[in-house]
Amino acid sequence: MNAMGAIGMIAIGSLGAASFYVPFKRVKNWAWESYWIVQGVAAWLLAPWLFALFTVPDGNLLTIIAEAPASSKWMAAFFGVLWGVGGLTFGLSIRYLGIAMGQSIALGFCAAFGTLIPPIVAGENLFSSTVGILMVIGVSVCIAGIALIGYAGALKNQGLSEEERKEAIKEFALKKGLIIAFLAGLMSAAFSYGFEVGKPLEAVALKHGVNPLYQSNPTLIFILGGGFLTNLVYCVYLNVKNKTYTDYTTVTASTFLNNVFFTFLAGFLWFLQFHFYGMGKSQLPSDIAPFAWSILMALNIAIGNIWGIALGEWKGVSKKTMVFLVIGIVVLILSTFVVNLG
Repeated sequence: MNAMGAIGMIAIGSLGAASFYVPFKRVKNWAWESYWIVQGVAAWLLAPWLFALFTVPDGNLLTIIAEAPASSKWMAAFFGVLWGVGGLTFGLSIRYLGIAMGQSIALGFCAAFGTLIPPIVAGENLFSSTVGILMVIGVSVCIAGIALIGYAGALKNQGLSEEERKEAIKEFALKKGLIIAFLAGLMSAAFSYGFEVGKPLEAVALKHGVNPLYQSNPTLIFILGGGFLTNLVYCVYLNVKNKTYTDYTTVTASTFLNNVFFTFLAGFLWFLQFHFYGMGKSQLPSDIAPFAWSILMALNIAIGNIWGIALGEWKGVSKKTMVFLVIGIVVLILSTFVVNLG
């Protein structure tokens, strides 16, 4: 497979990731916590098992899981629990900032923290090498892009009436959304650690003849299972606190089926990013492979903003606001490549 074909795979995953929140627009009479956890059943429980079952040959999935070291499975699940906080707050950032701004800022922080945290934890001095300096420059550019998009959000907040803001994004809240997006980016870095500690599980999968394209699928079962647990606890808490646990029983049968369909669609779209990202990265030439994460982040930001504009999230804002938004998006996309130049 050539590089363009591999990037095409990553683009398919990116399209799913950037589009997963759109089906929620069709969910009726359910609170956020109700539809969020139902999509989690699809994204973090059903999809990982289904994709692993179909990509592991001769029904060896349970054998692979049994033979893998217990420490790799437990640690992958542990980092999945930590990542679950990131996944949860990522959804909340979109809830309060919209698809365009929410994804841009959360993914920007994700790229920044995902780049800086591993070498810092390893005890590296980032200013002692060209690679480290490029990382710091890239993250600085990333923060600048986030600031520009945040400023565009502030201009939008000032320039629209309360009714206009709610028409575009029902629960728009700039300050709350920015804080949550920061937390989303910080905690999302745990996902990469989940893959690192899950490498012994991948080794067992390869030993049993799993195609290298799909070697990460068994590990995803544990990472995403841990993430589901975090989200389940929080959503049940909100269901009880807000008395929204009745959402599942008070709607008509047709509304219930409608909501399950669109939440499951959202969940499977979300899962596609990691399935196709792993496939695409494994097929990239060695000189391009280091940019795989940057390609995914850049495509997610771009497609997310296309959806945001299409859904009218920036409808009625001034030309000045749009200029800052576009410049911020471009800067943010460029930063995702700079951080990997080393």
